Amino acid sequence: MLSLIGLIGGLLLLIVLTIRGMNLFIAAPLCALLVTITSGLPVFIGEHNFIETYMQGFSAFIAAWFFMFLLGSLFGKFMEDTGAADALSHWIINKLGRKQAVLAVVLACAVLTYGGVSVFVVAFSVYPMAVSLFKDANLPRRFIPATLAFGSVTFTMTSAGSPEIQNWIPIKYLGTSPFAGWEVSLGVAIFMASFGFWWIRRMLNKAVANGECFEVRDHDPKIKTRDYPHPFTGILPLLVVLILSFILHTHLQQMALIVALGGGVLCLMLINRNYFNNLQHAITAGTTGALIAIGNTAAVVGFGSIAKSTTAFQSAVEVMTHIPGNELIGAAIAISVIAGLTGSASGGQVIALPLIAPHYVDQGVDPEELHRIVAISSGALDSLPHNGYVVTTIRAICHETHQRAYWPLGALTVVVPLCGVTVAIAIFSFV
Repeated sequence: MLSLIGLIGGLLLLIVLTIRGMNLFIAAPLCALLVTITSGLPVFIGEHNFIETYMQGFSAFIAAWFFMFLLGSLFGKFMEDTGAADALSHWIINKLGRKQAVLAVVLACAVLTYGGVSVFVVAFSVYPMAVSLFKDANLPRRFIPATLAFGSVTFTMTSAGSPEIQNWIPIKYLGTSPFAGWEVSLGVAIFMASFGFWWIRRMLNKAVANGECFEVRDHDPKIKTRDYPHPFTGILPLLVVLILSFILHTHLQQMALIVALGGGVLCLMLINRNYFNNLQHAITAGTTGALIAIGNTAAVVGFGSIAKSTTAFQSAVEVMTHIPGNELIGAAIAISVIAGLTGSASGGQVIALPLIAPHYVDQGVDPEELHRIVAISSGALDSLPHNGYVVTTIRAICHETHQRAYWPLGALTVVVPLCGVTVAIAIFSFV
């Protein structure tokens, strides 16, 4: 009982500290230490002590996914520095019209995310344009994080064919491809996109009706006037990433994403070599951004590794993997809860899949169906306030507070994916 109280208390404390703005590199180990003590695990000396267990989870995640984060960050930073991302976003906006501010931002994020740009980098790249569009439309700026997140981490991040790691982690454990269950995935993505867009428009209209409007701030980014490349130079590298990942995934599995992102980076450097504003700065910023992004995620994965070692967690997994009835429902619940505990879709998958994949495959569950359910459900409860992407987007990028900006973001990135995975399970079960 004390272990369960400590596990729940540690998670709640992590959420509270995150909402209050504490750095995840401090908050996550501190809360993990609380879980360790209440579960009776050794702290400094002994087998599977706190230091070893936390750092094993932290370092293992970095070792497994460092090159994906690095190349994804460099790809996004090169898209930004050459002006390719802005050119592509401007093209989308010009086609839609500036009055369609929300739709323009969502589509810009969706195209970049599905093209392989790290969701962290997408937010950095599109934010300046989002500010300009929201200002022109006089929309409350506290909805900018929700708009960025909706276009990045819902209907694109976990869909079939997505180069994002949340769609690639299950391959290692299920022997599937990134296009697993693509027919159902397409329908679910359309549902989530439509439902989420309707919801954010409804929230915005209500806020505007209550008198909310755009607030100008001194630190608002200024979009520089420059010679932009043709929008096609932003589309071609995205196509390179998608095509290479499709061709190579059968032979290289997860390594195909490294090759695909590397190809995208080289393509960008070749076709936009004359448009680099500052190549050295882009490389430095890209590598630094990758380290921050993977570090924030790994810090929470370390917390998850401690949680995984407790008797309360093992009991919870045992209960969740033996939920009677539809196996896909059990898998969705297990992945969602564990991703919520770790505060990371990718981290939750890394922890949960070694435990649940063999269990459900042995029961005869179709690996492709399981892959898609795991991917979509991992992108729901992971977006609790302590999630690394949520913290970075709200605080570091948009300069907002959780109190102002989290609730619309949480609605779109928690509730919408939960509805999406429900639809996916229904289709897989009855078709």
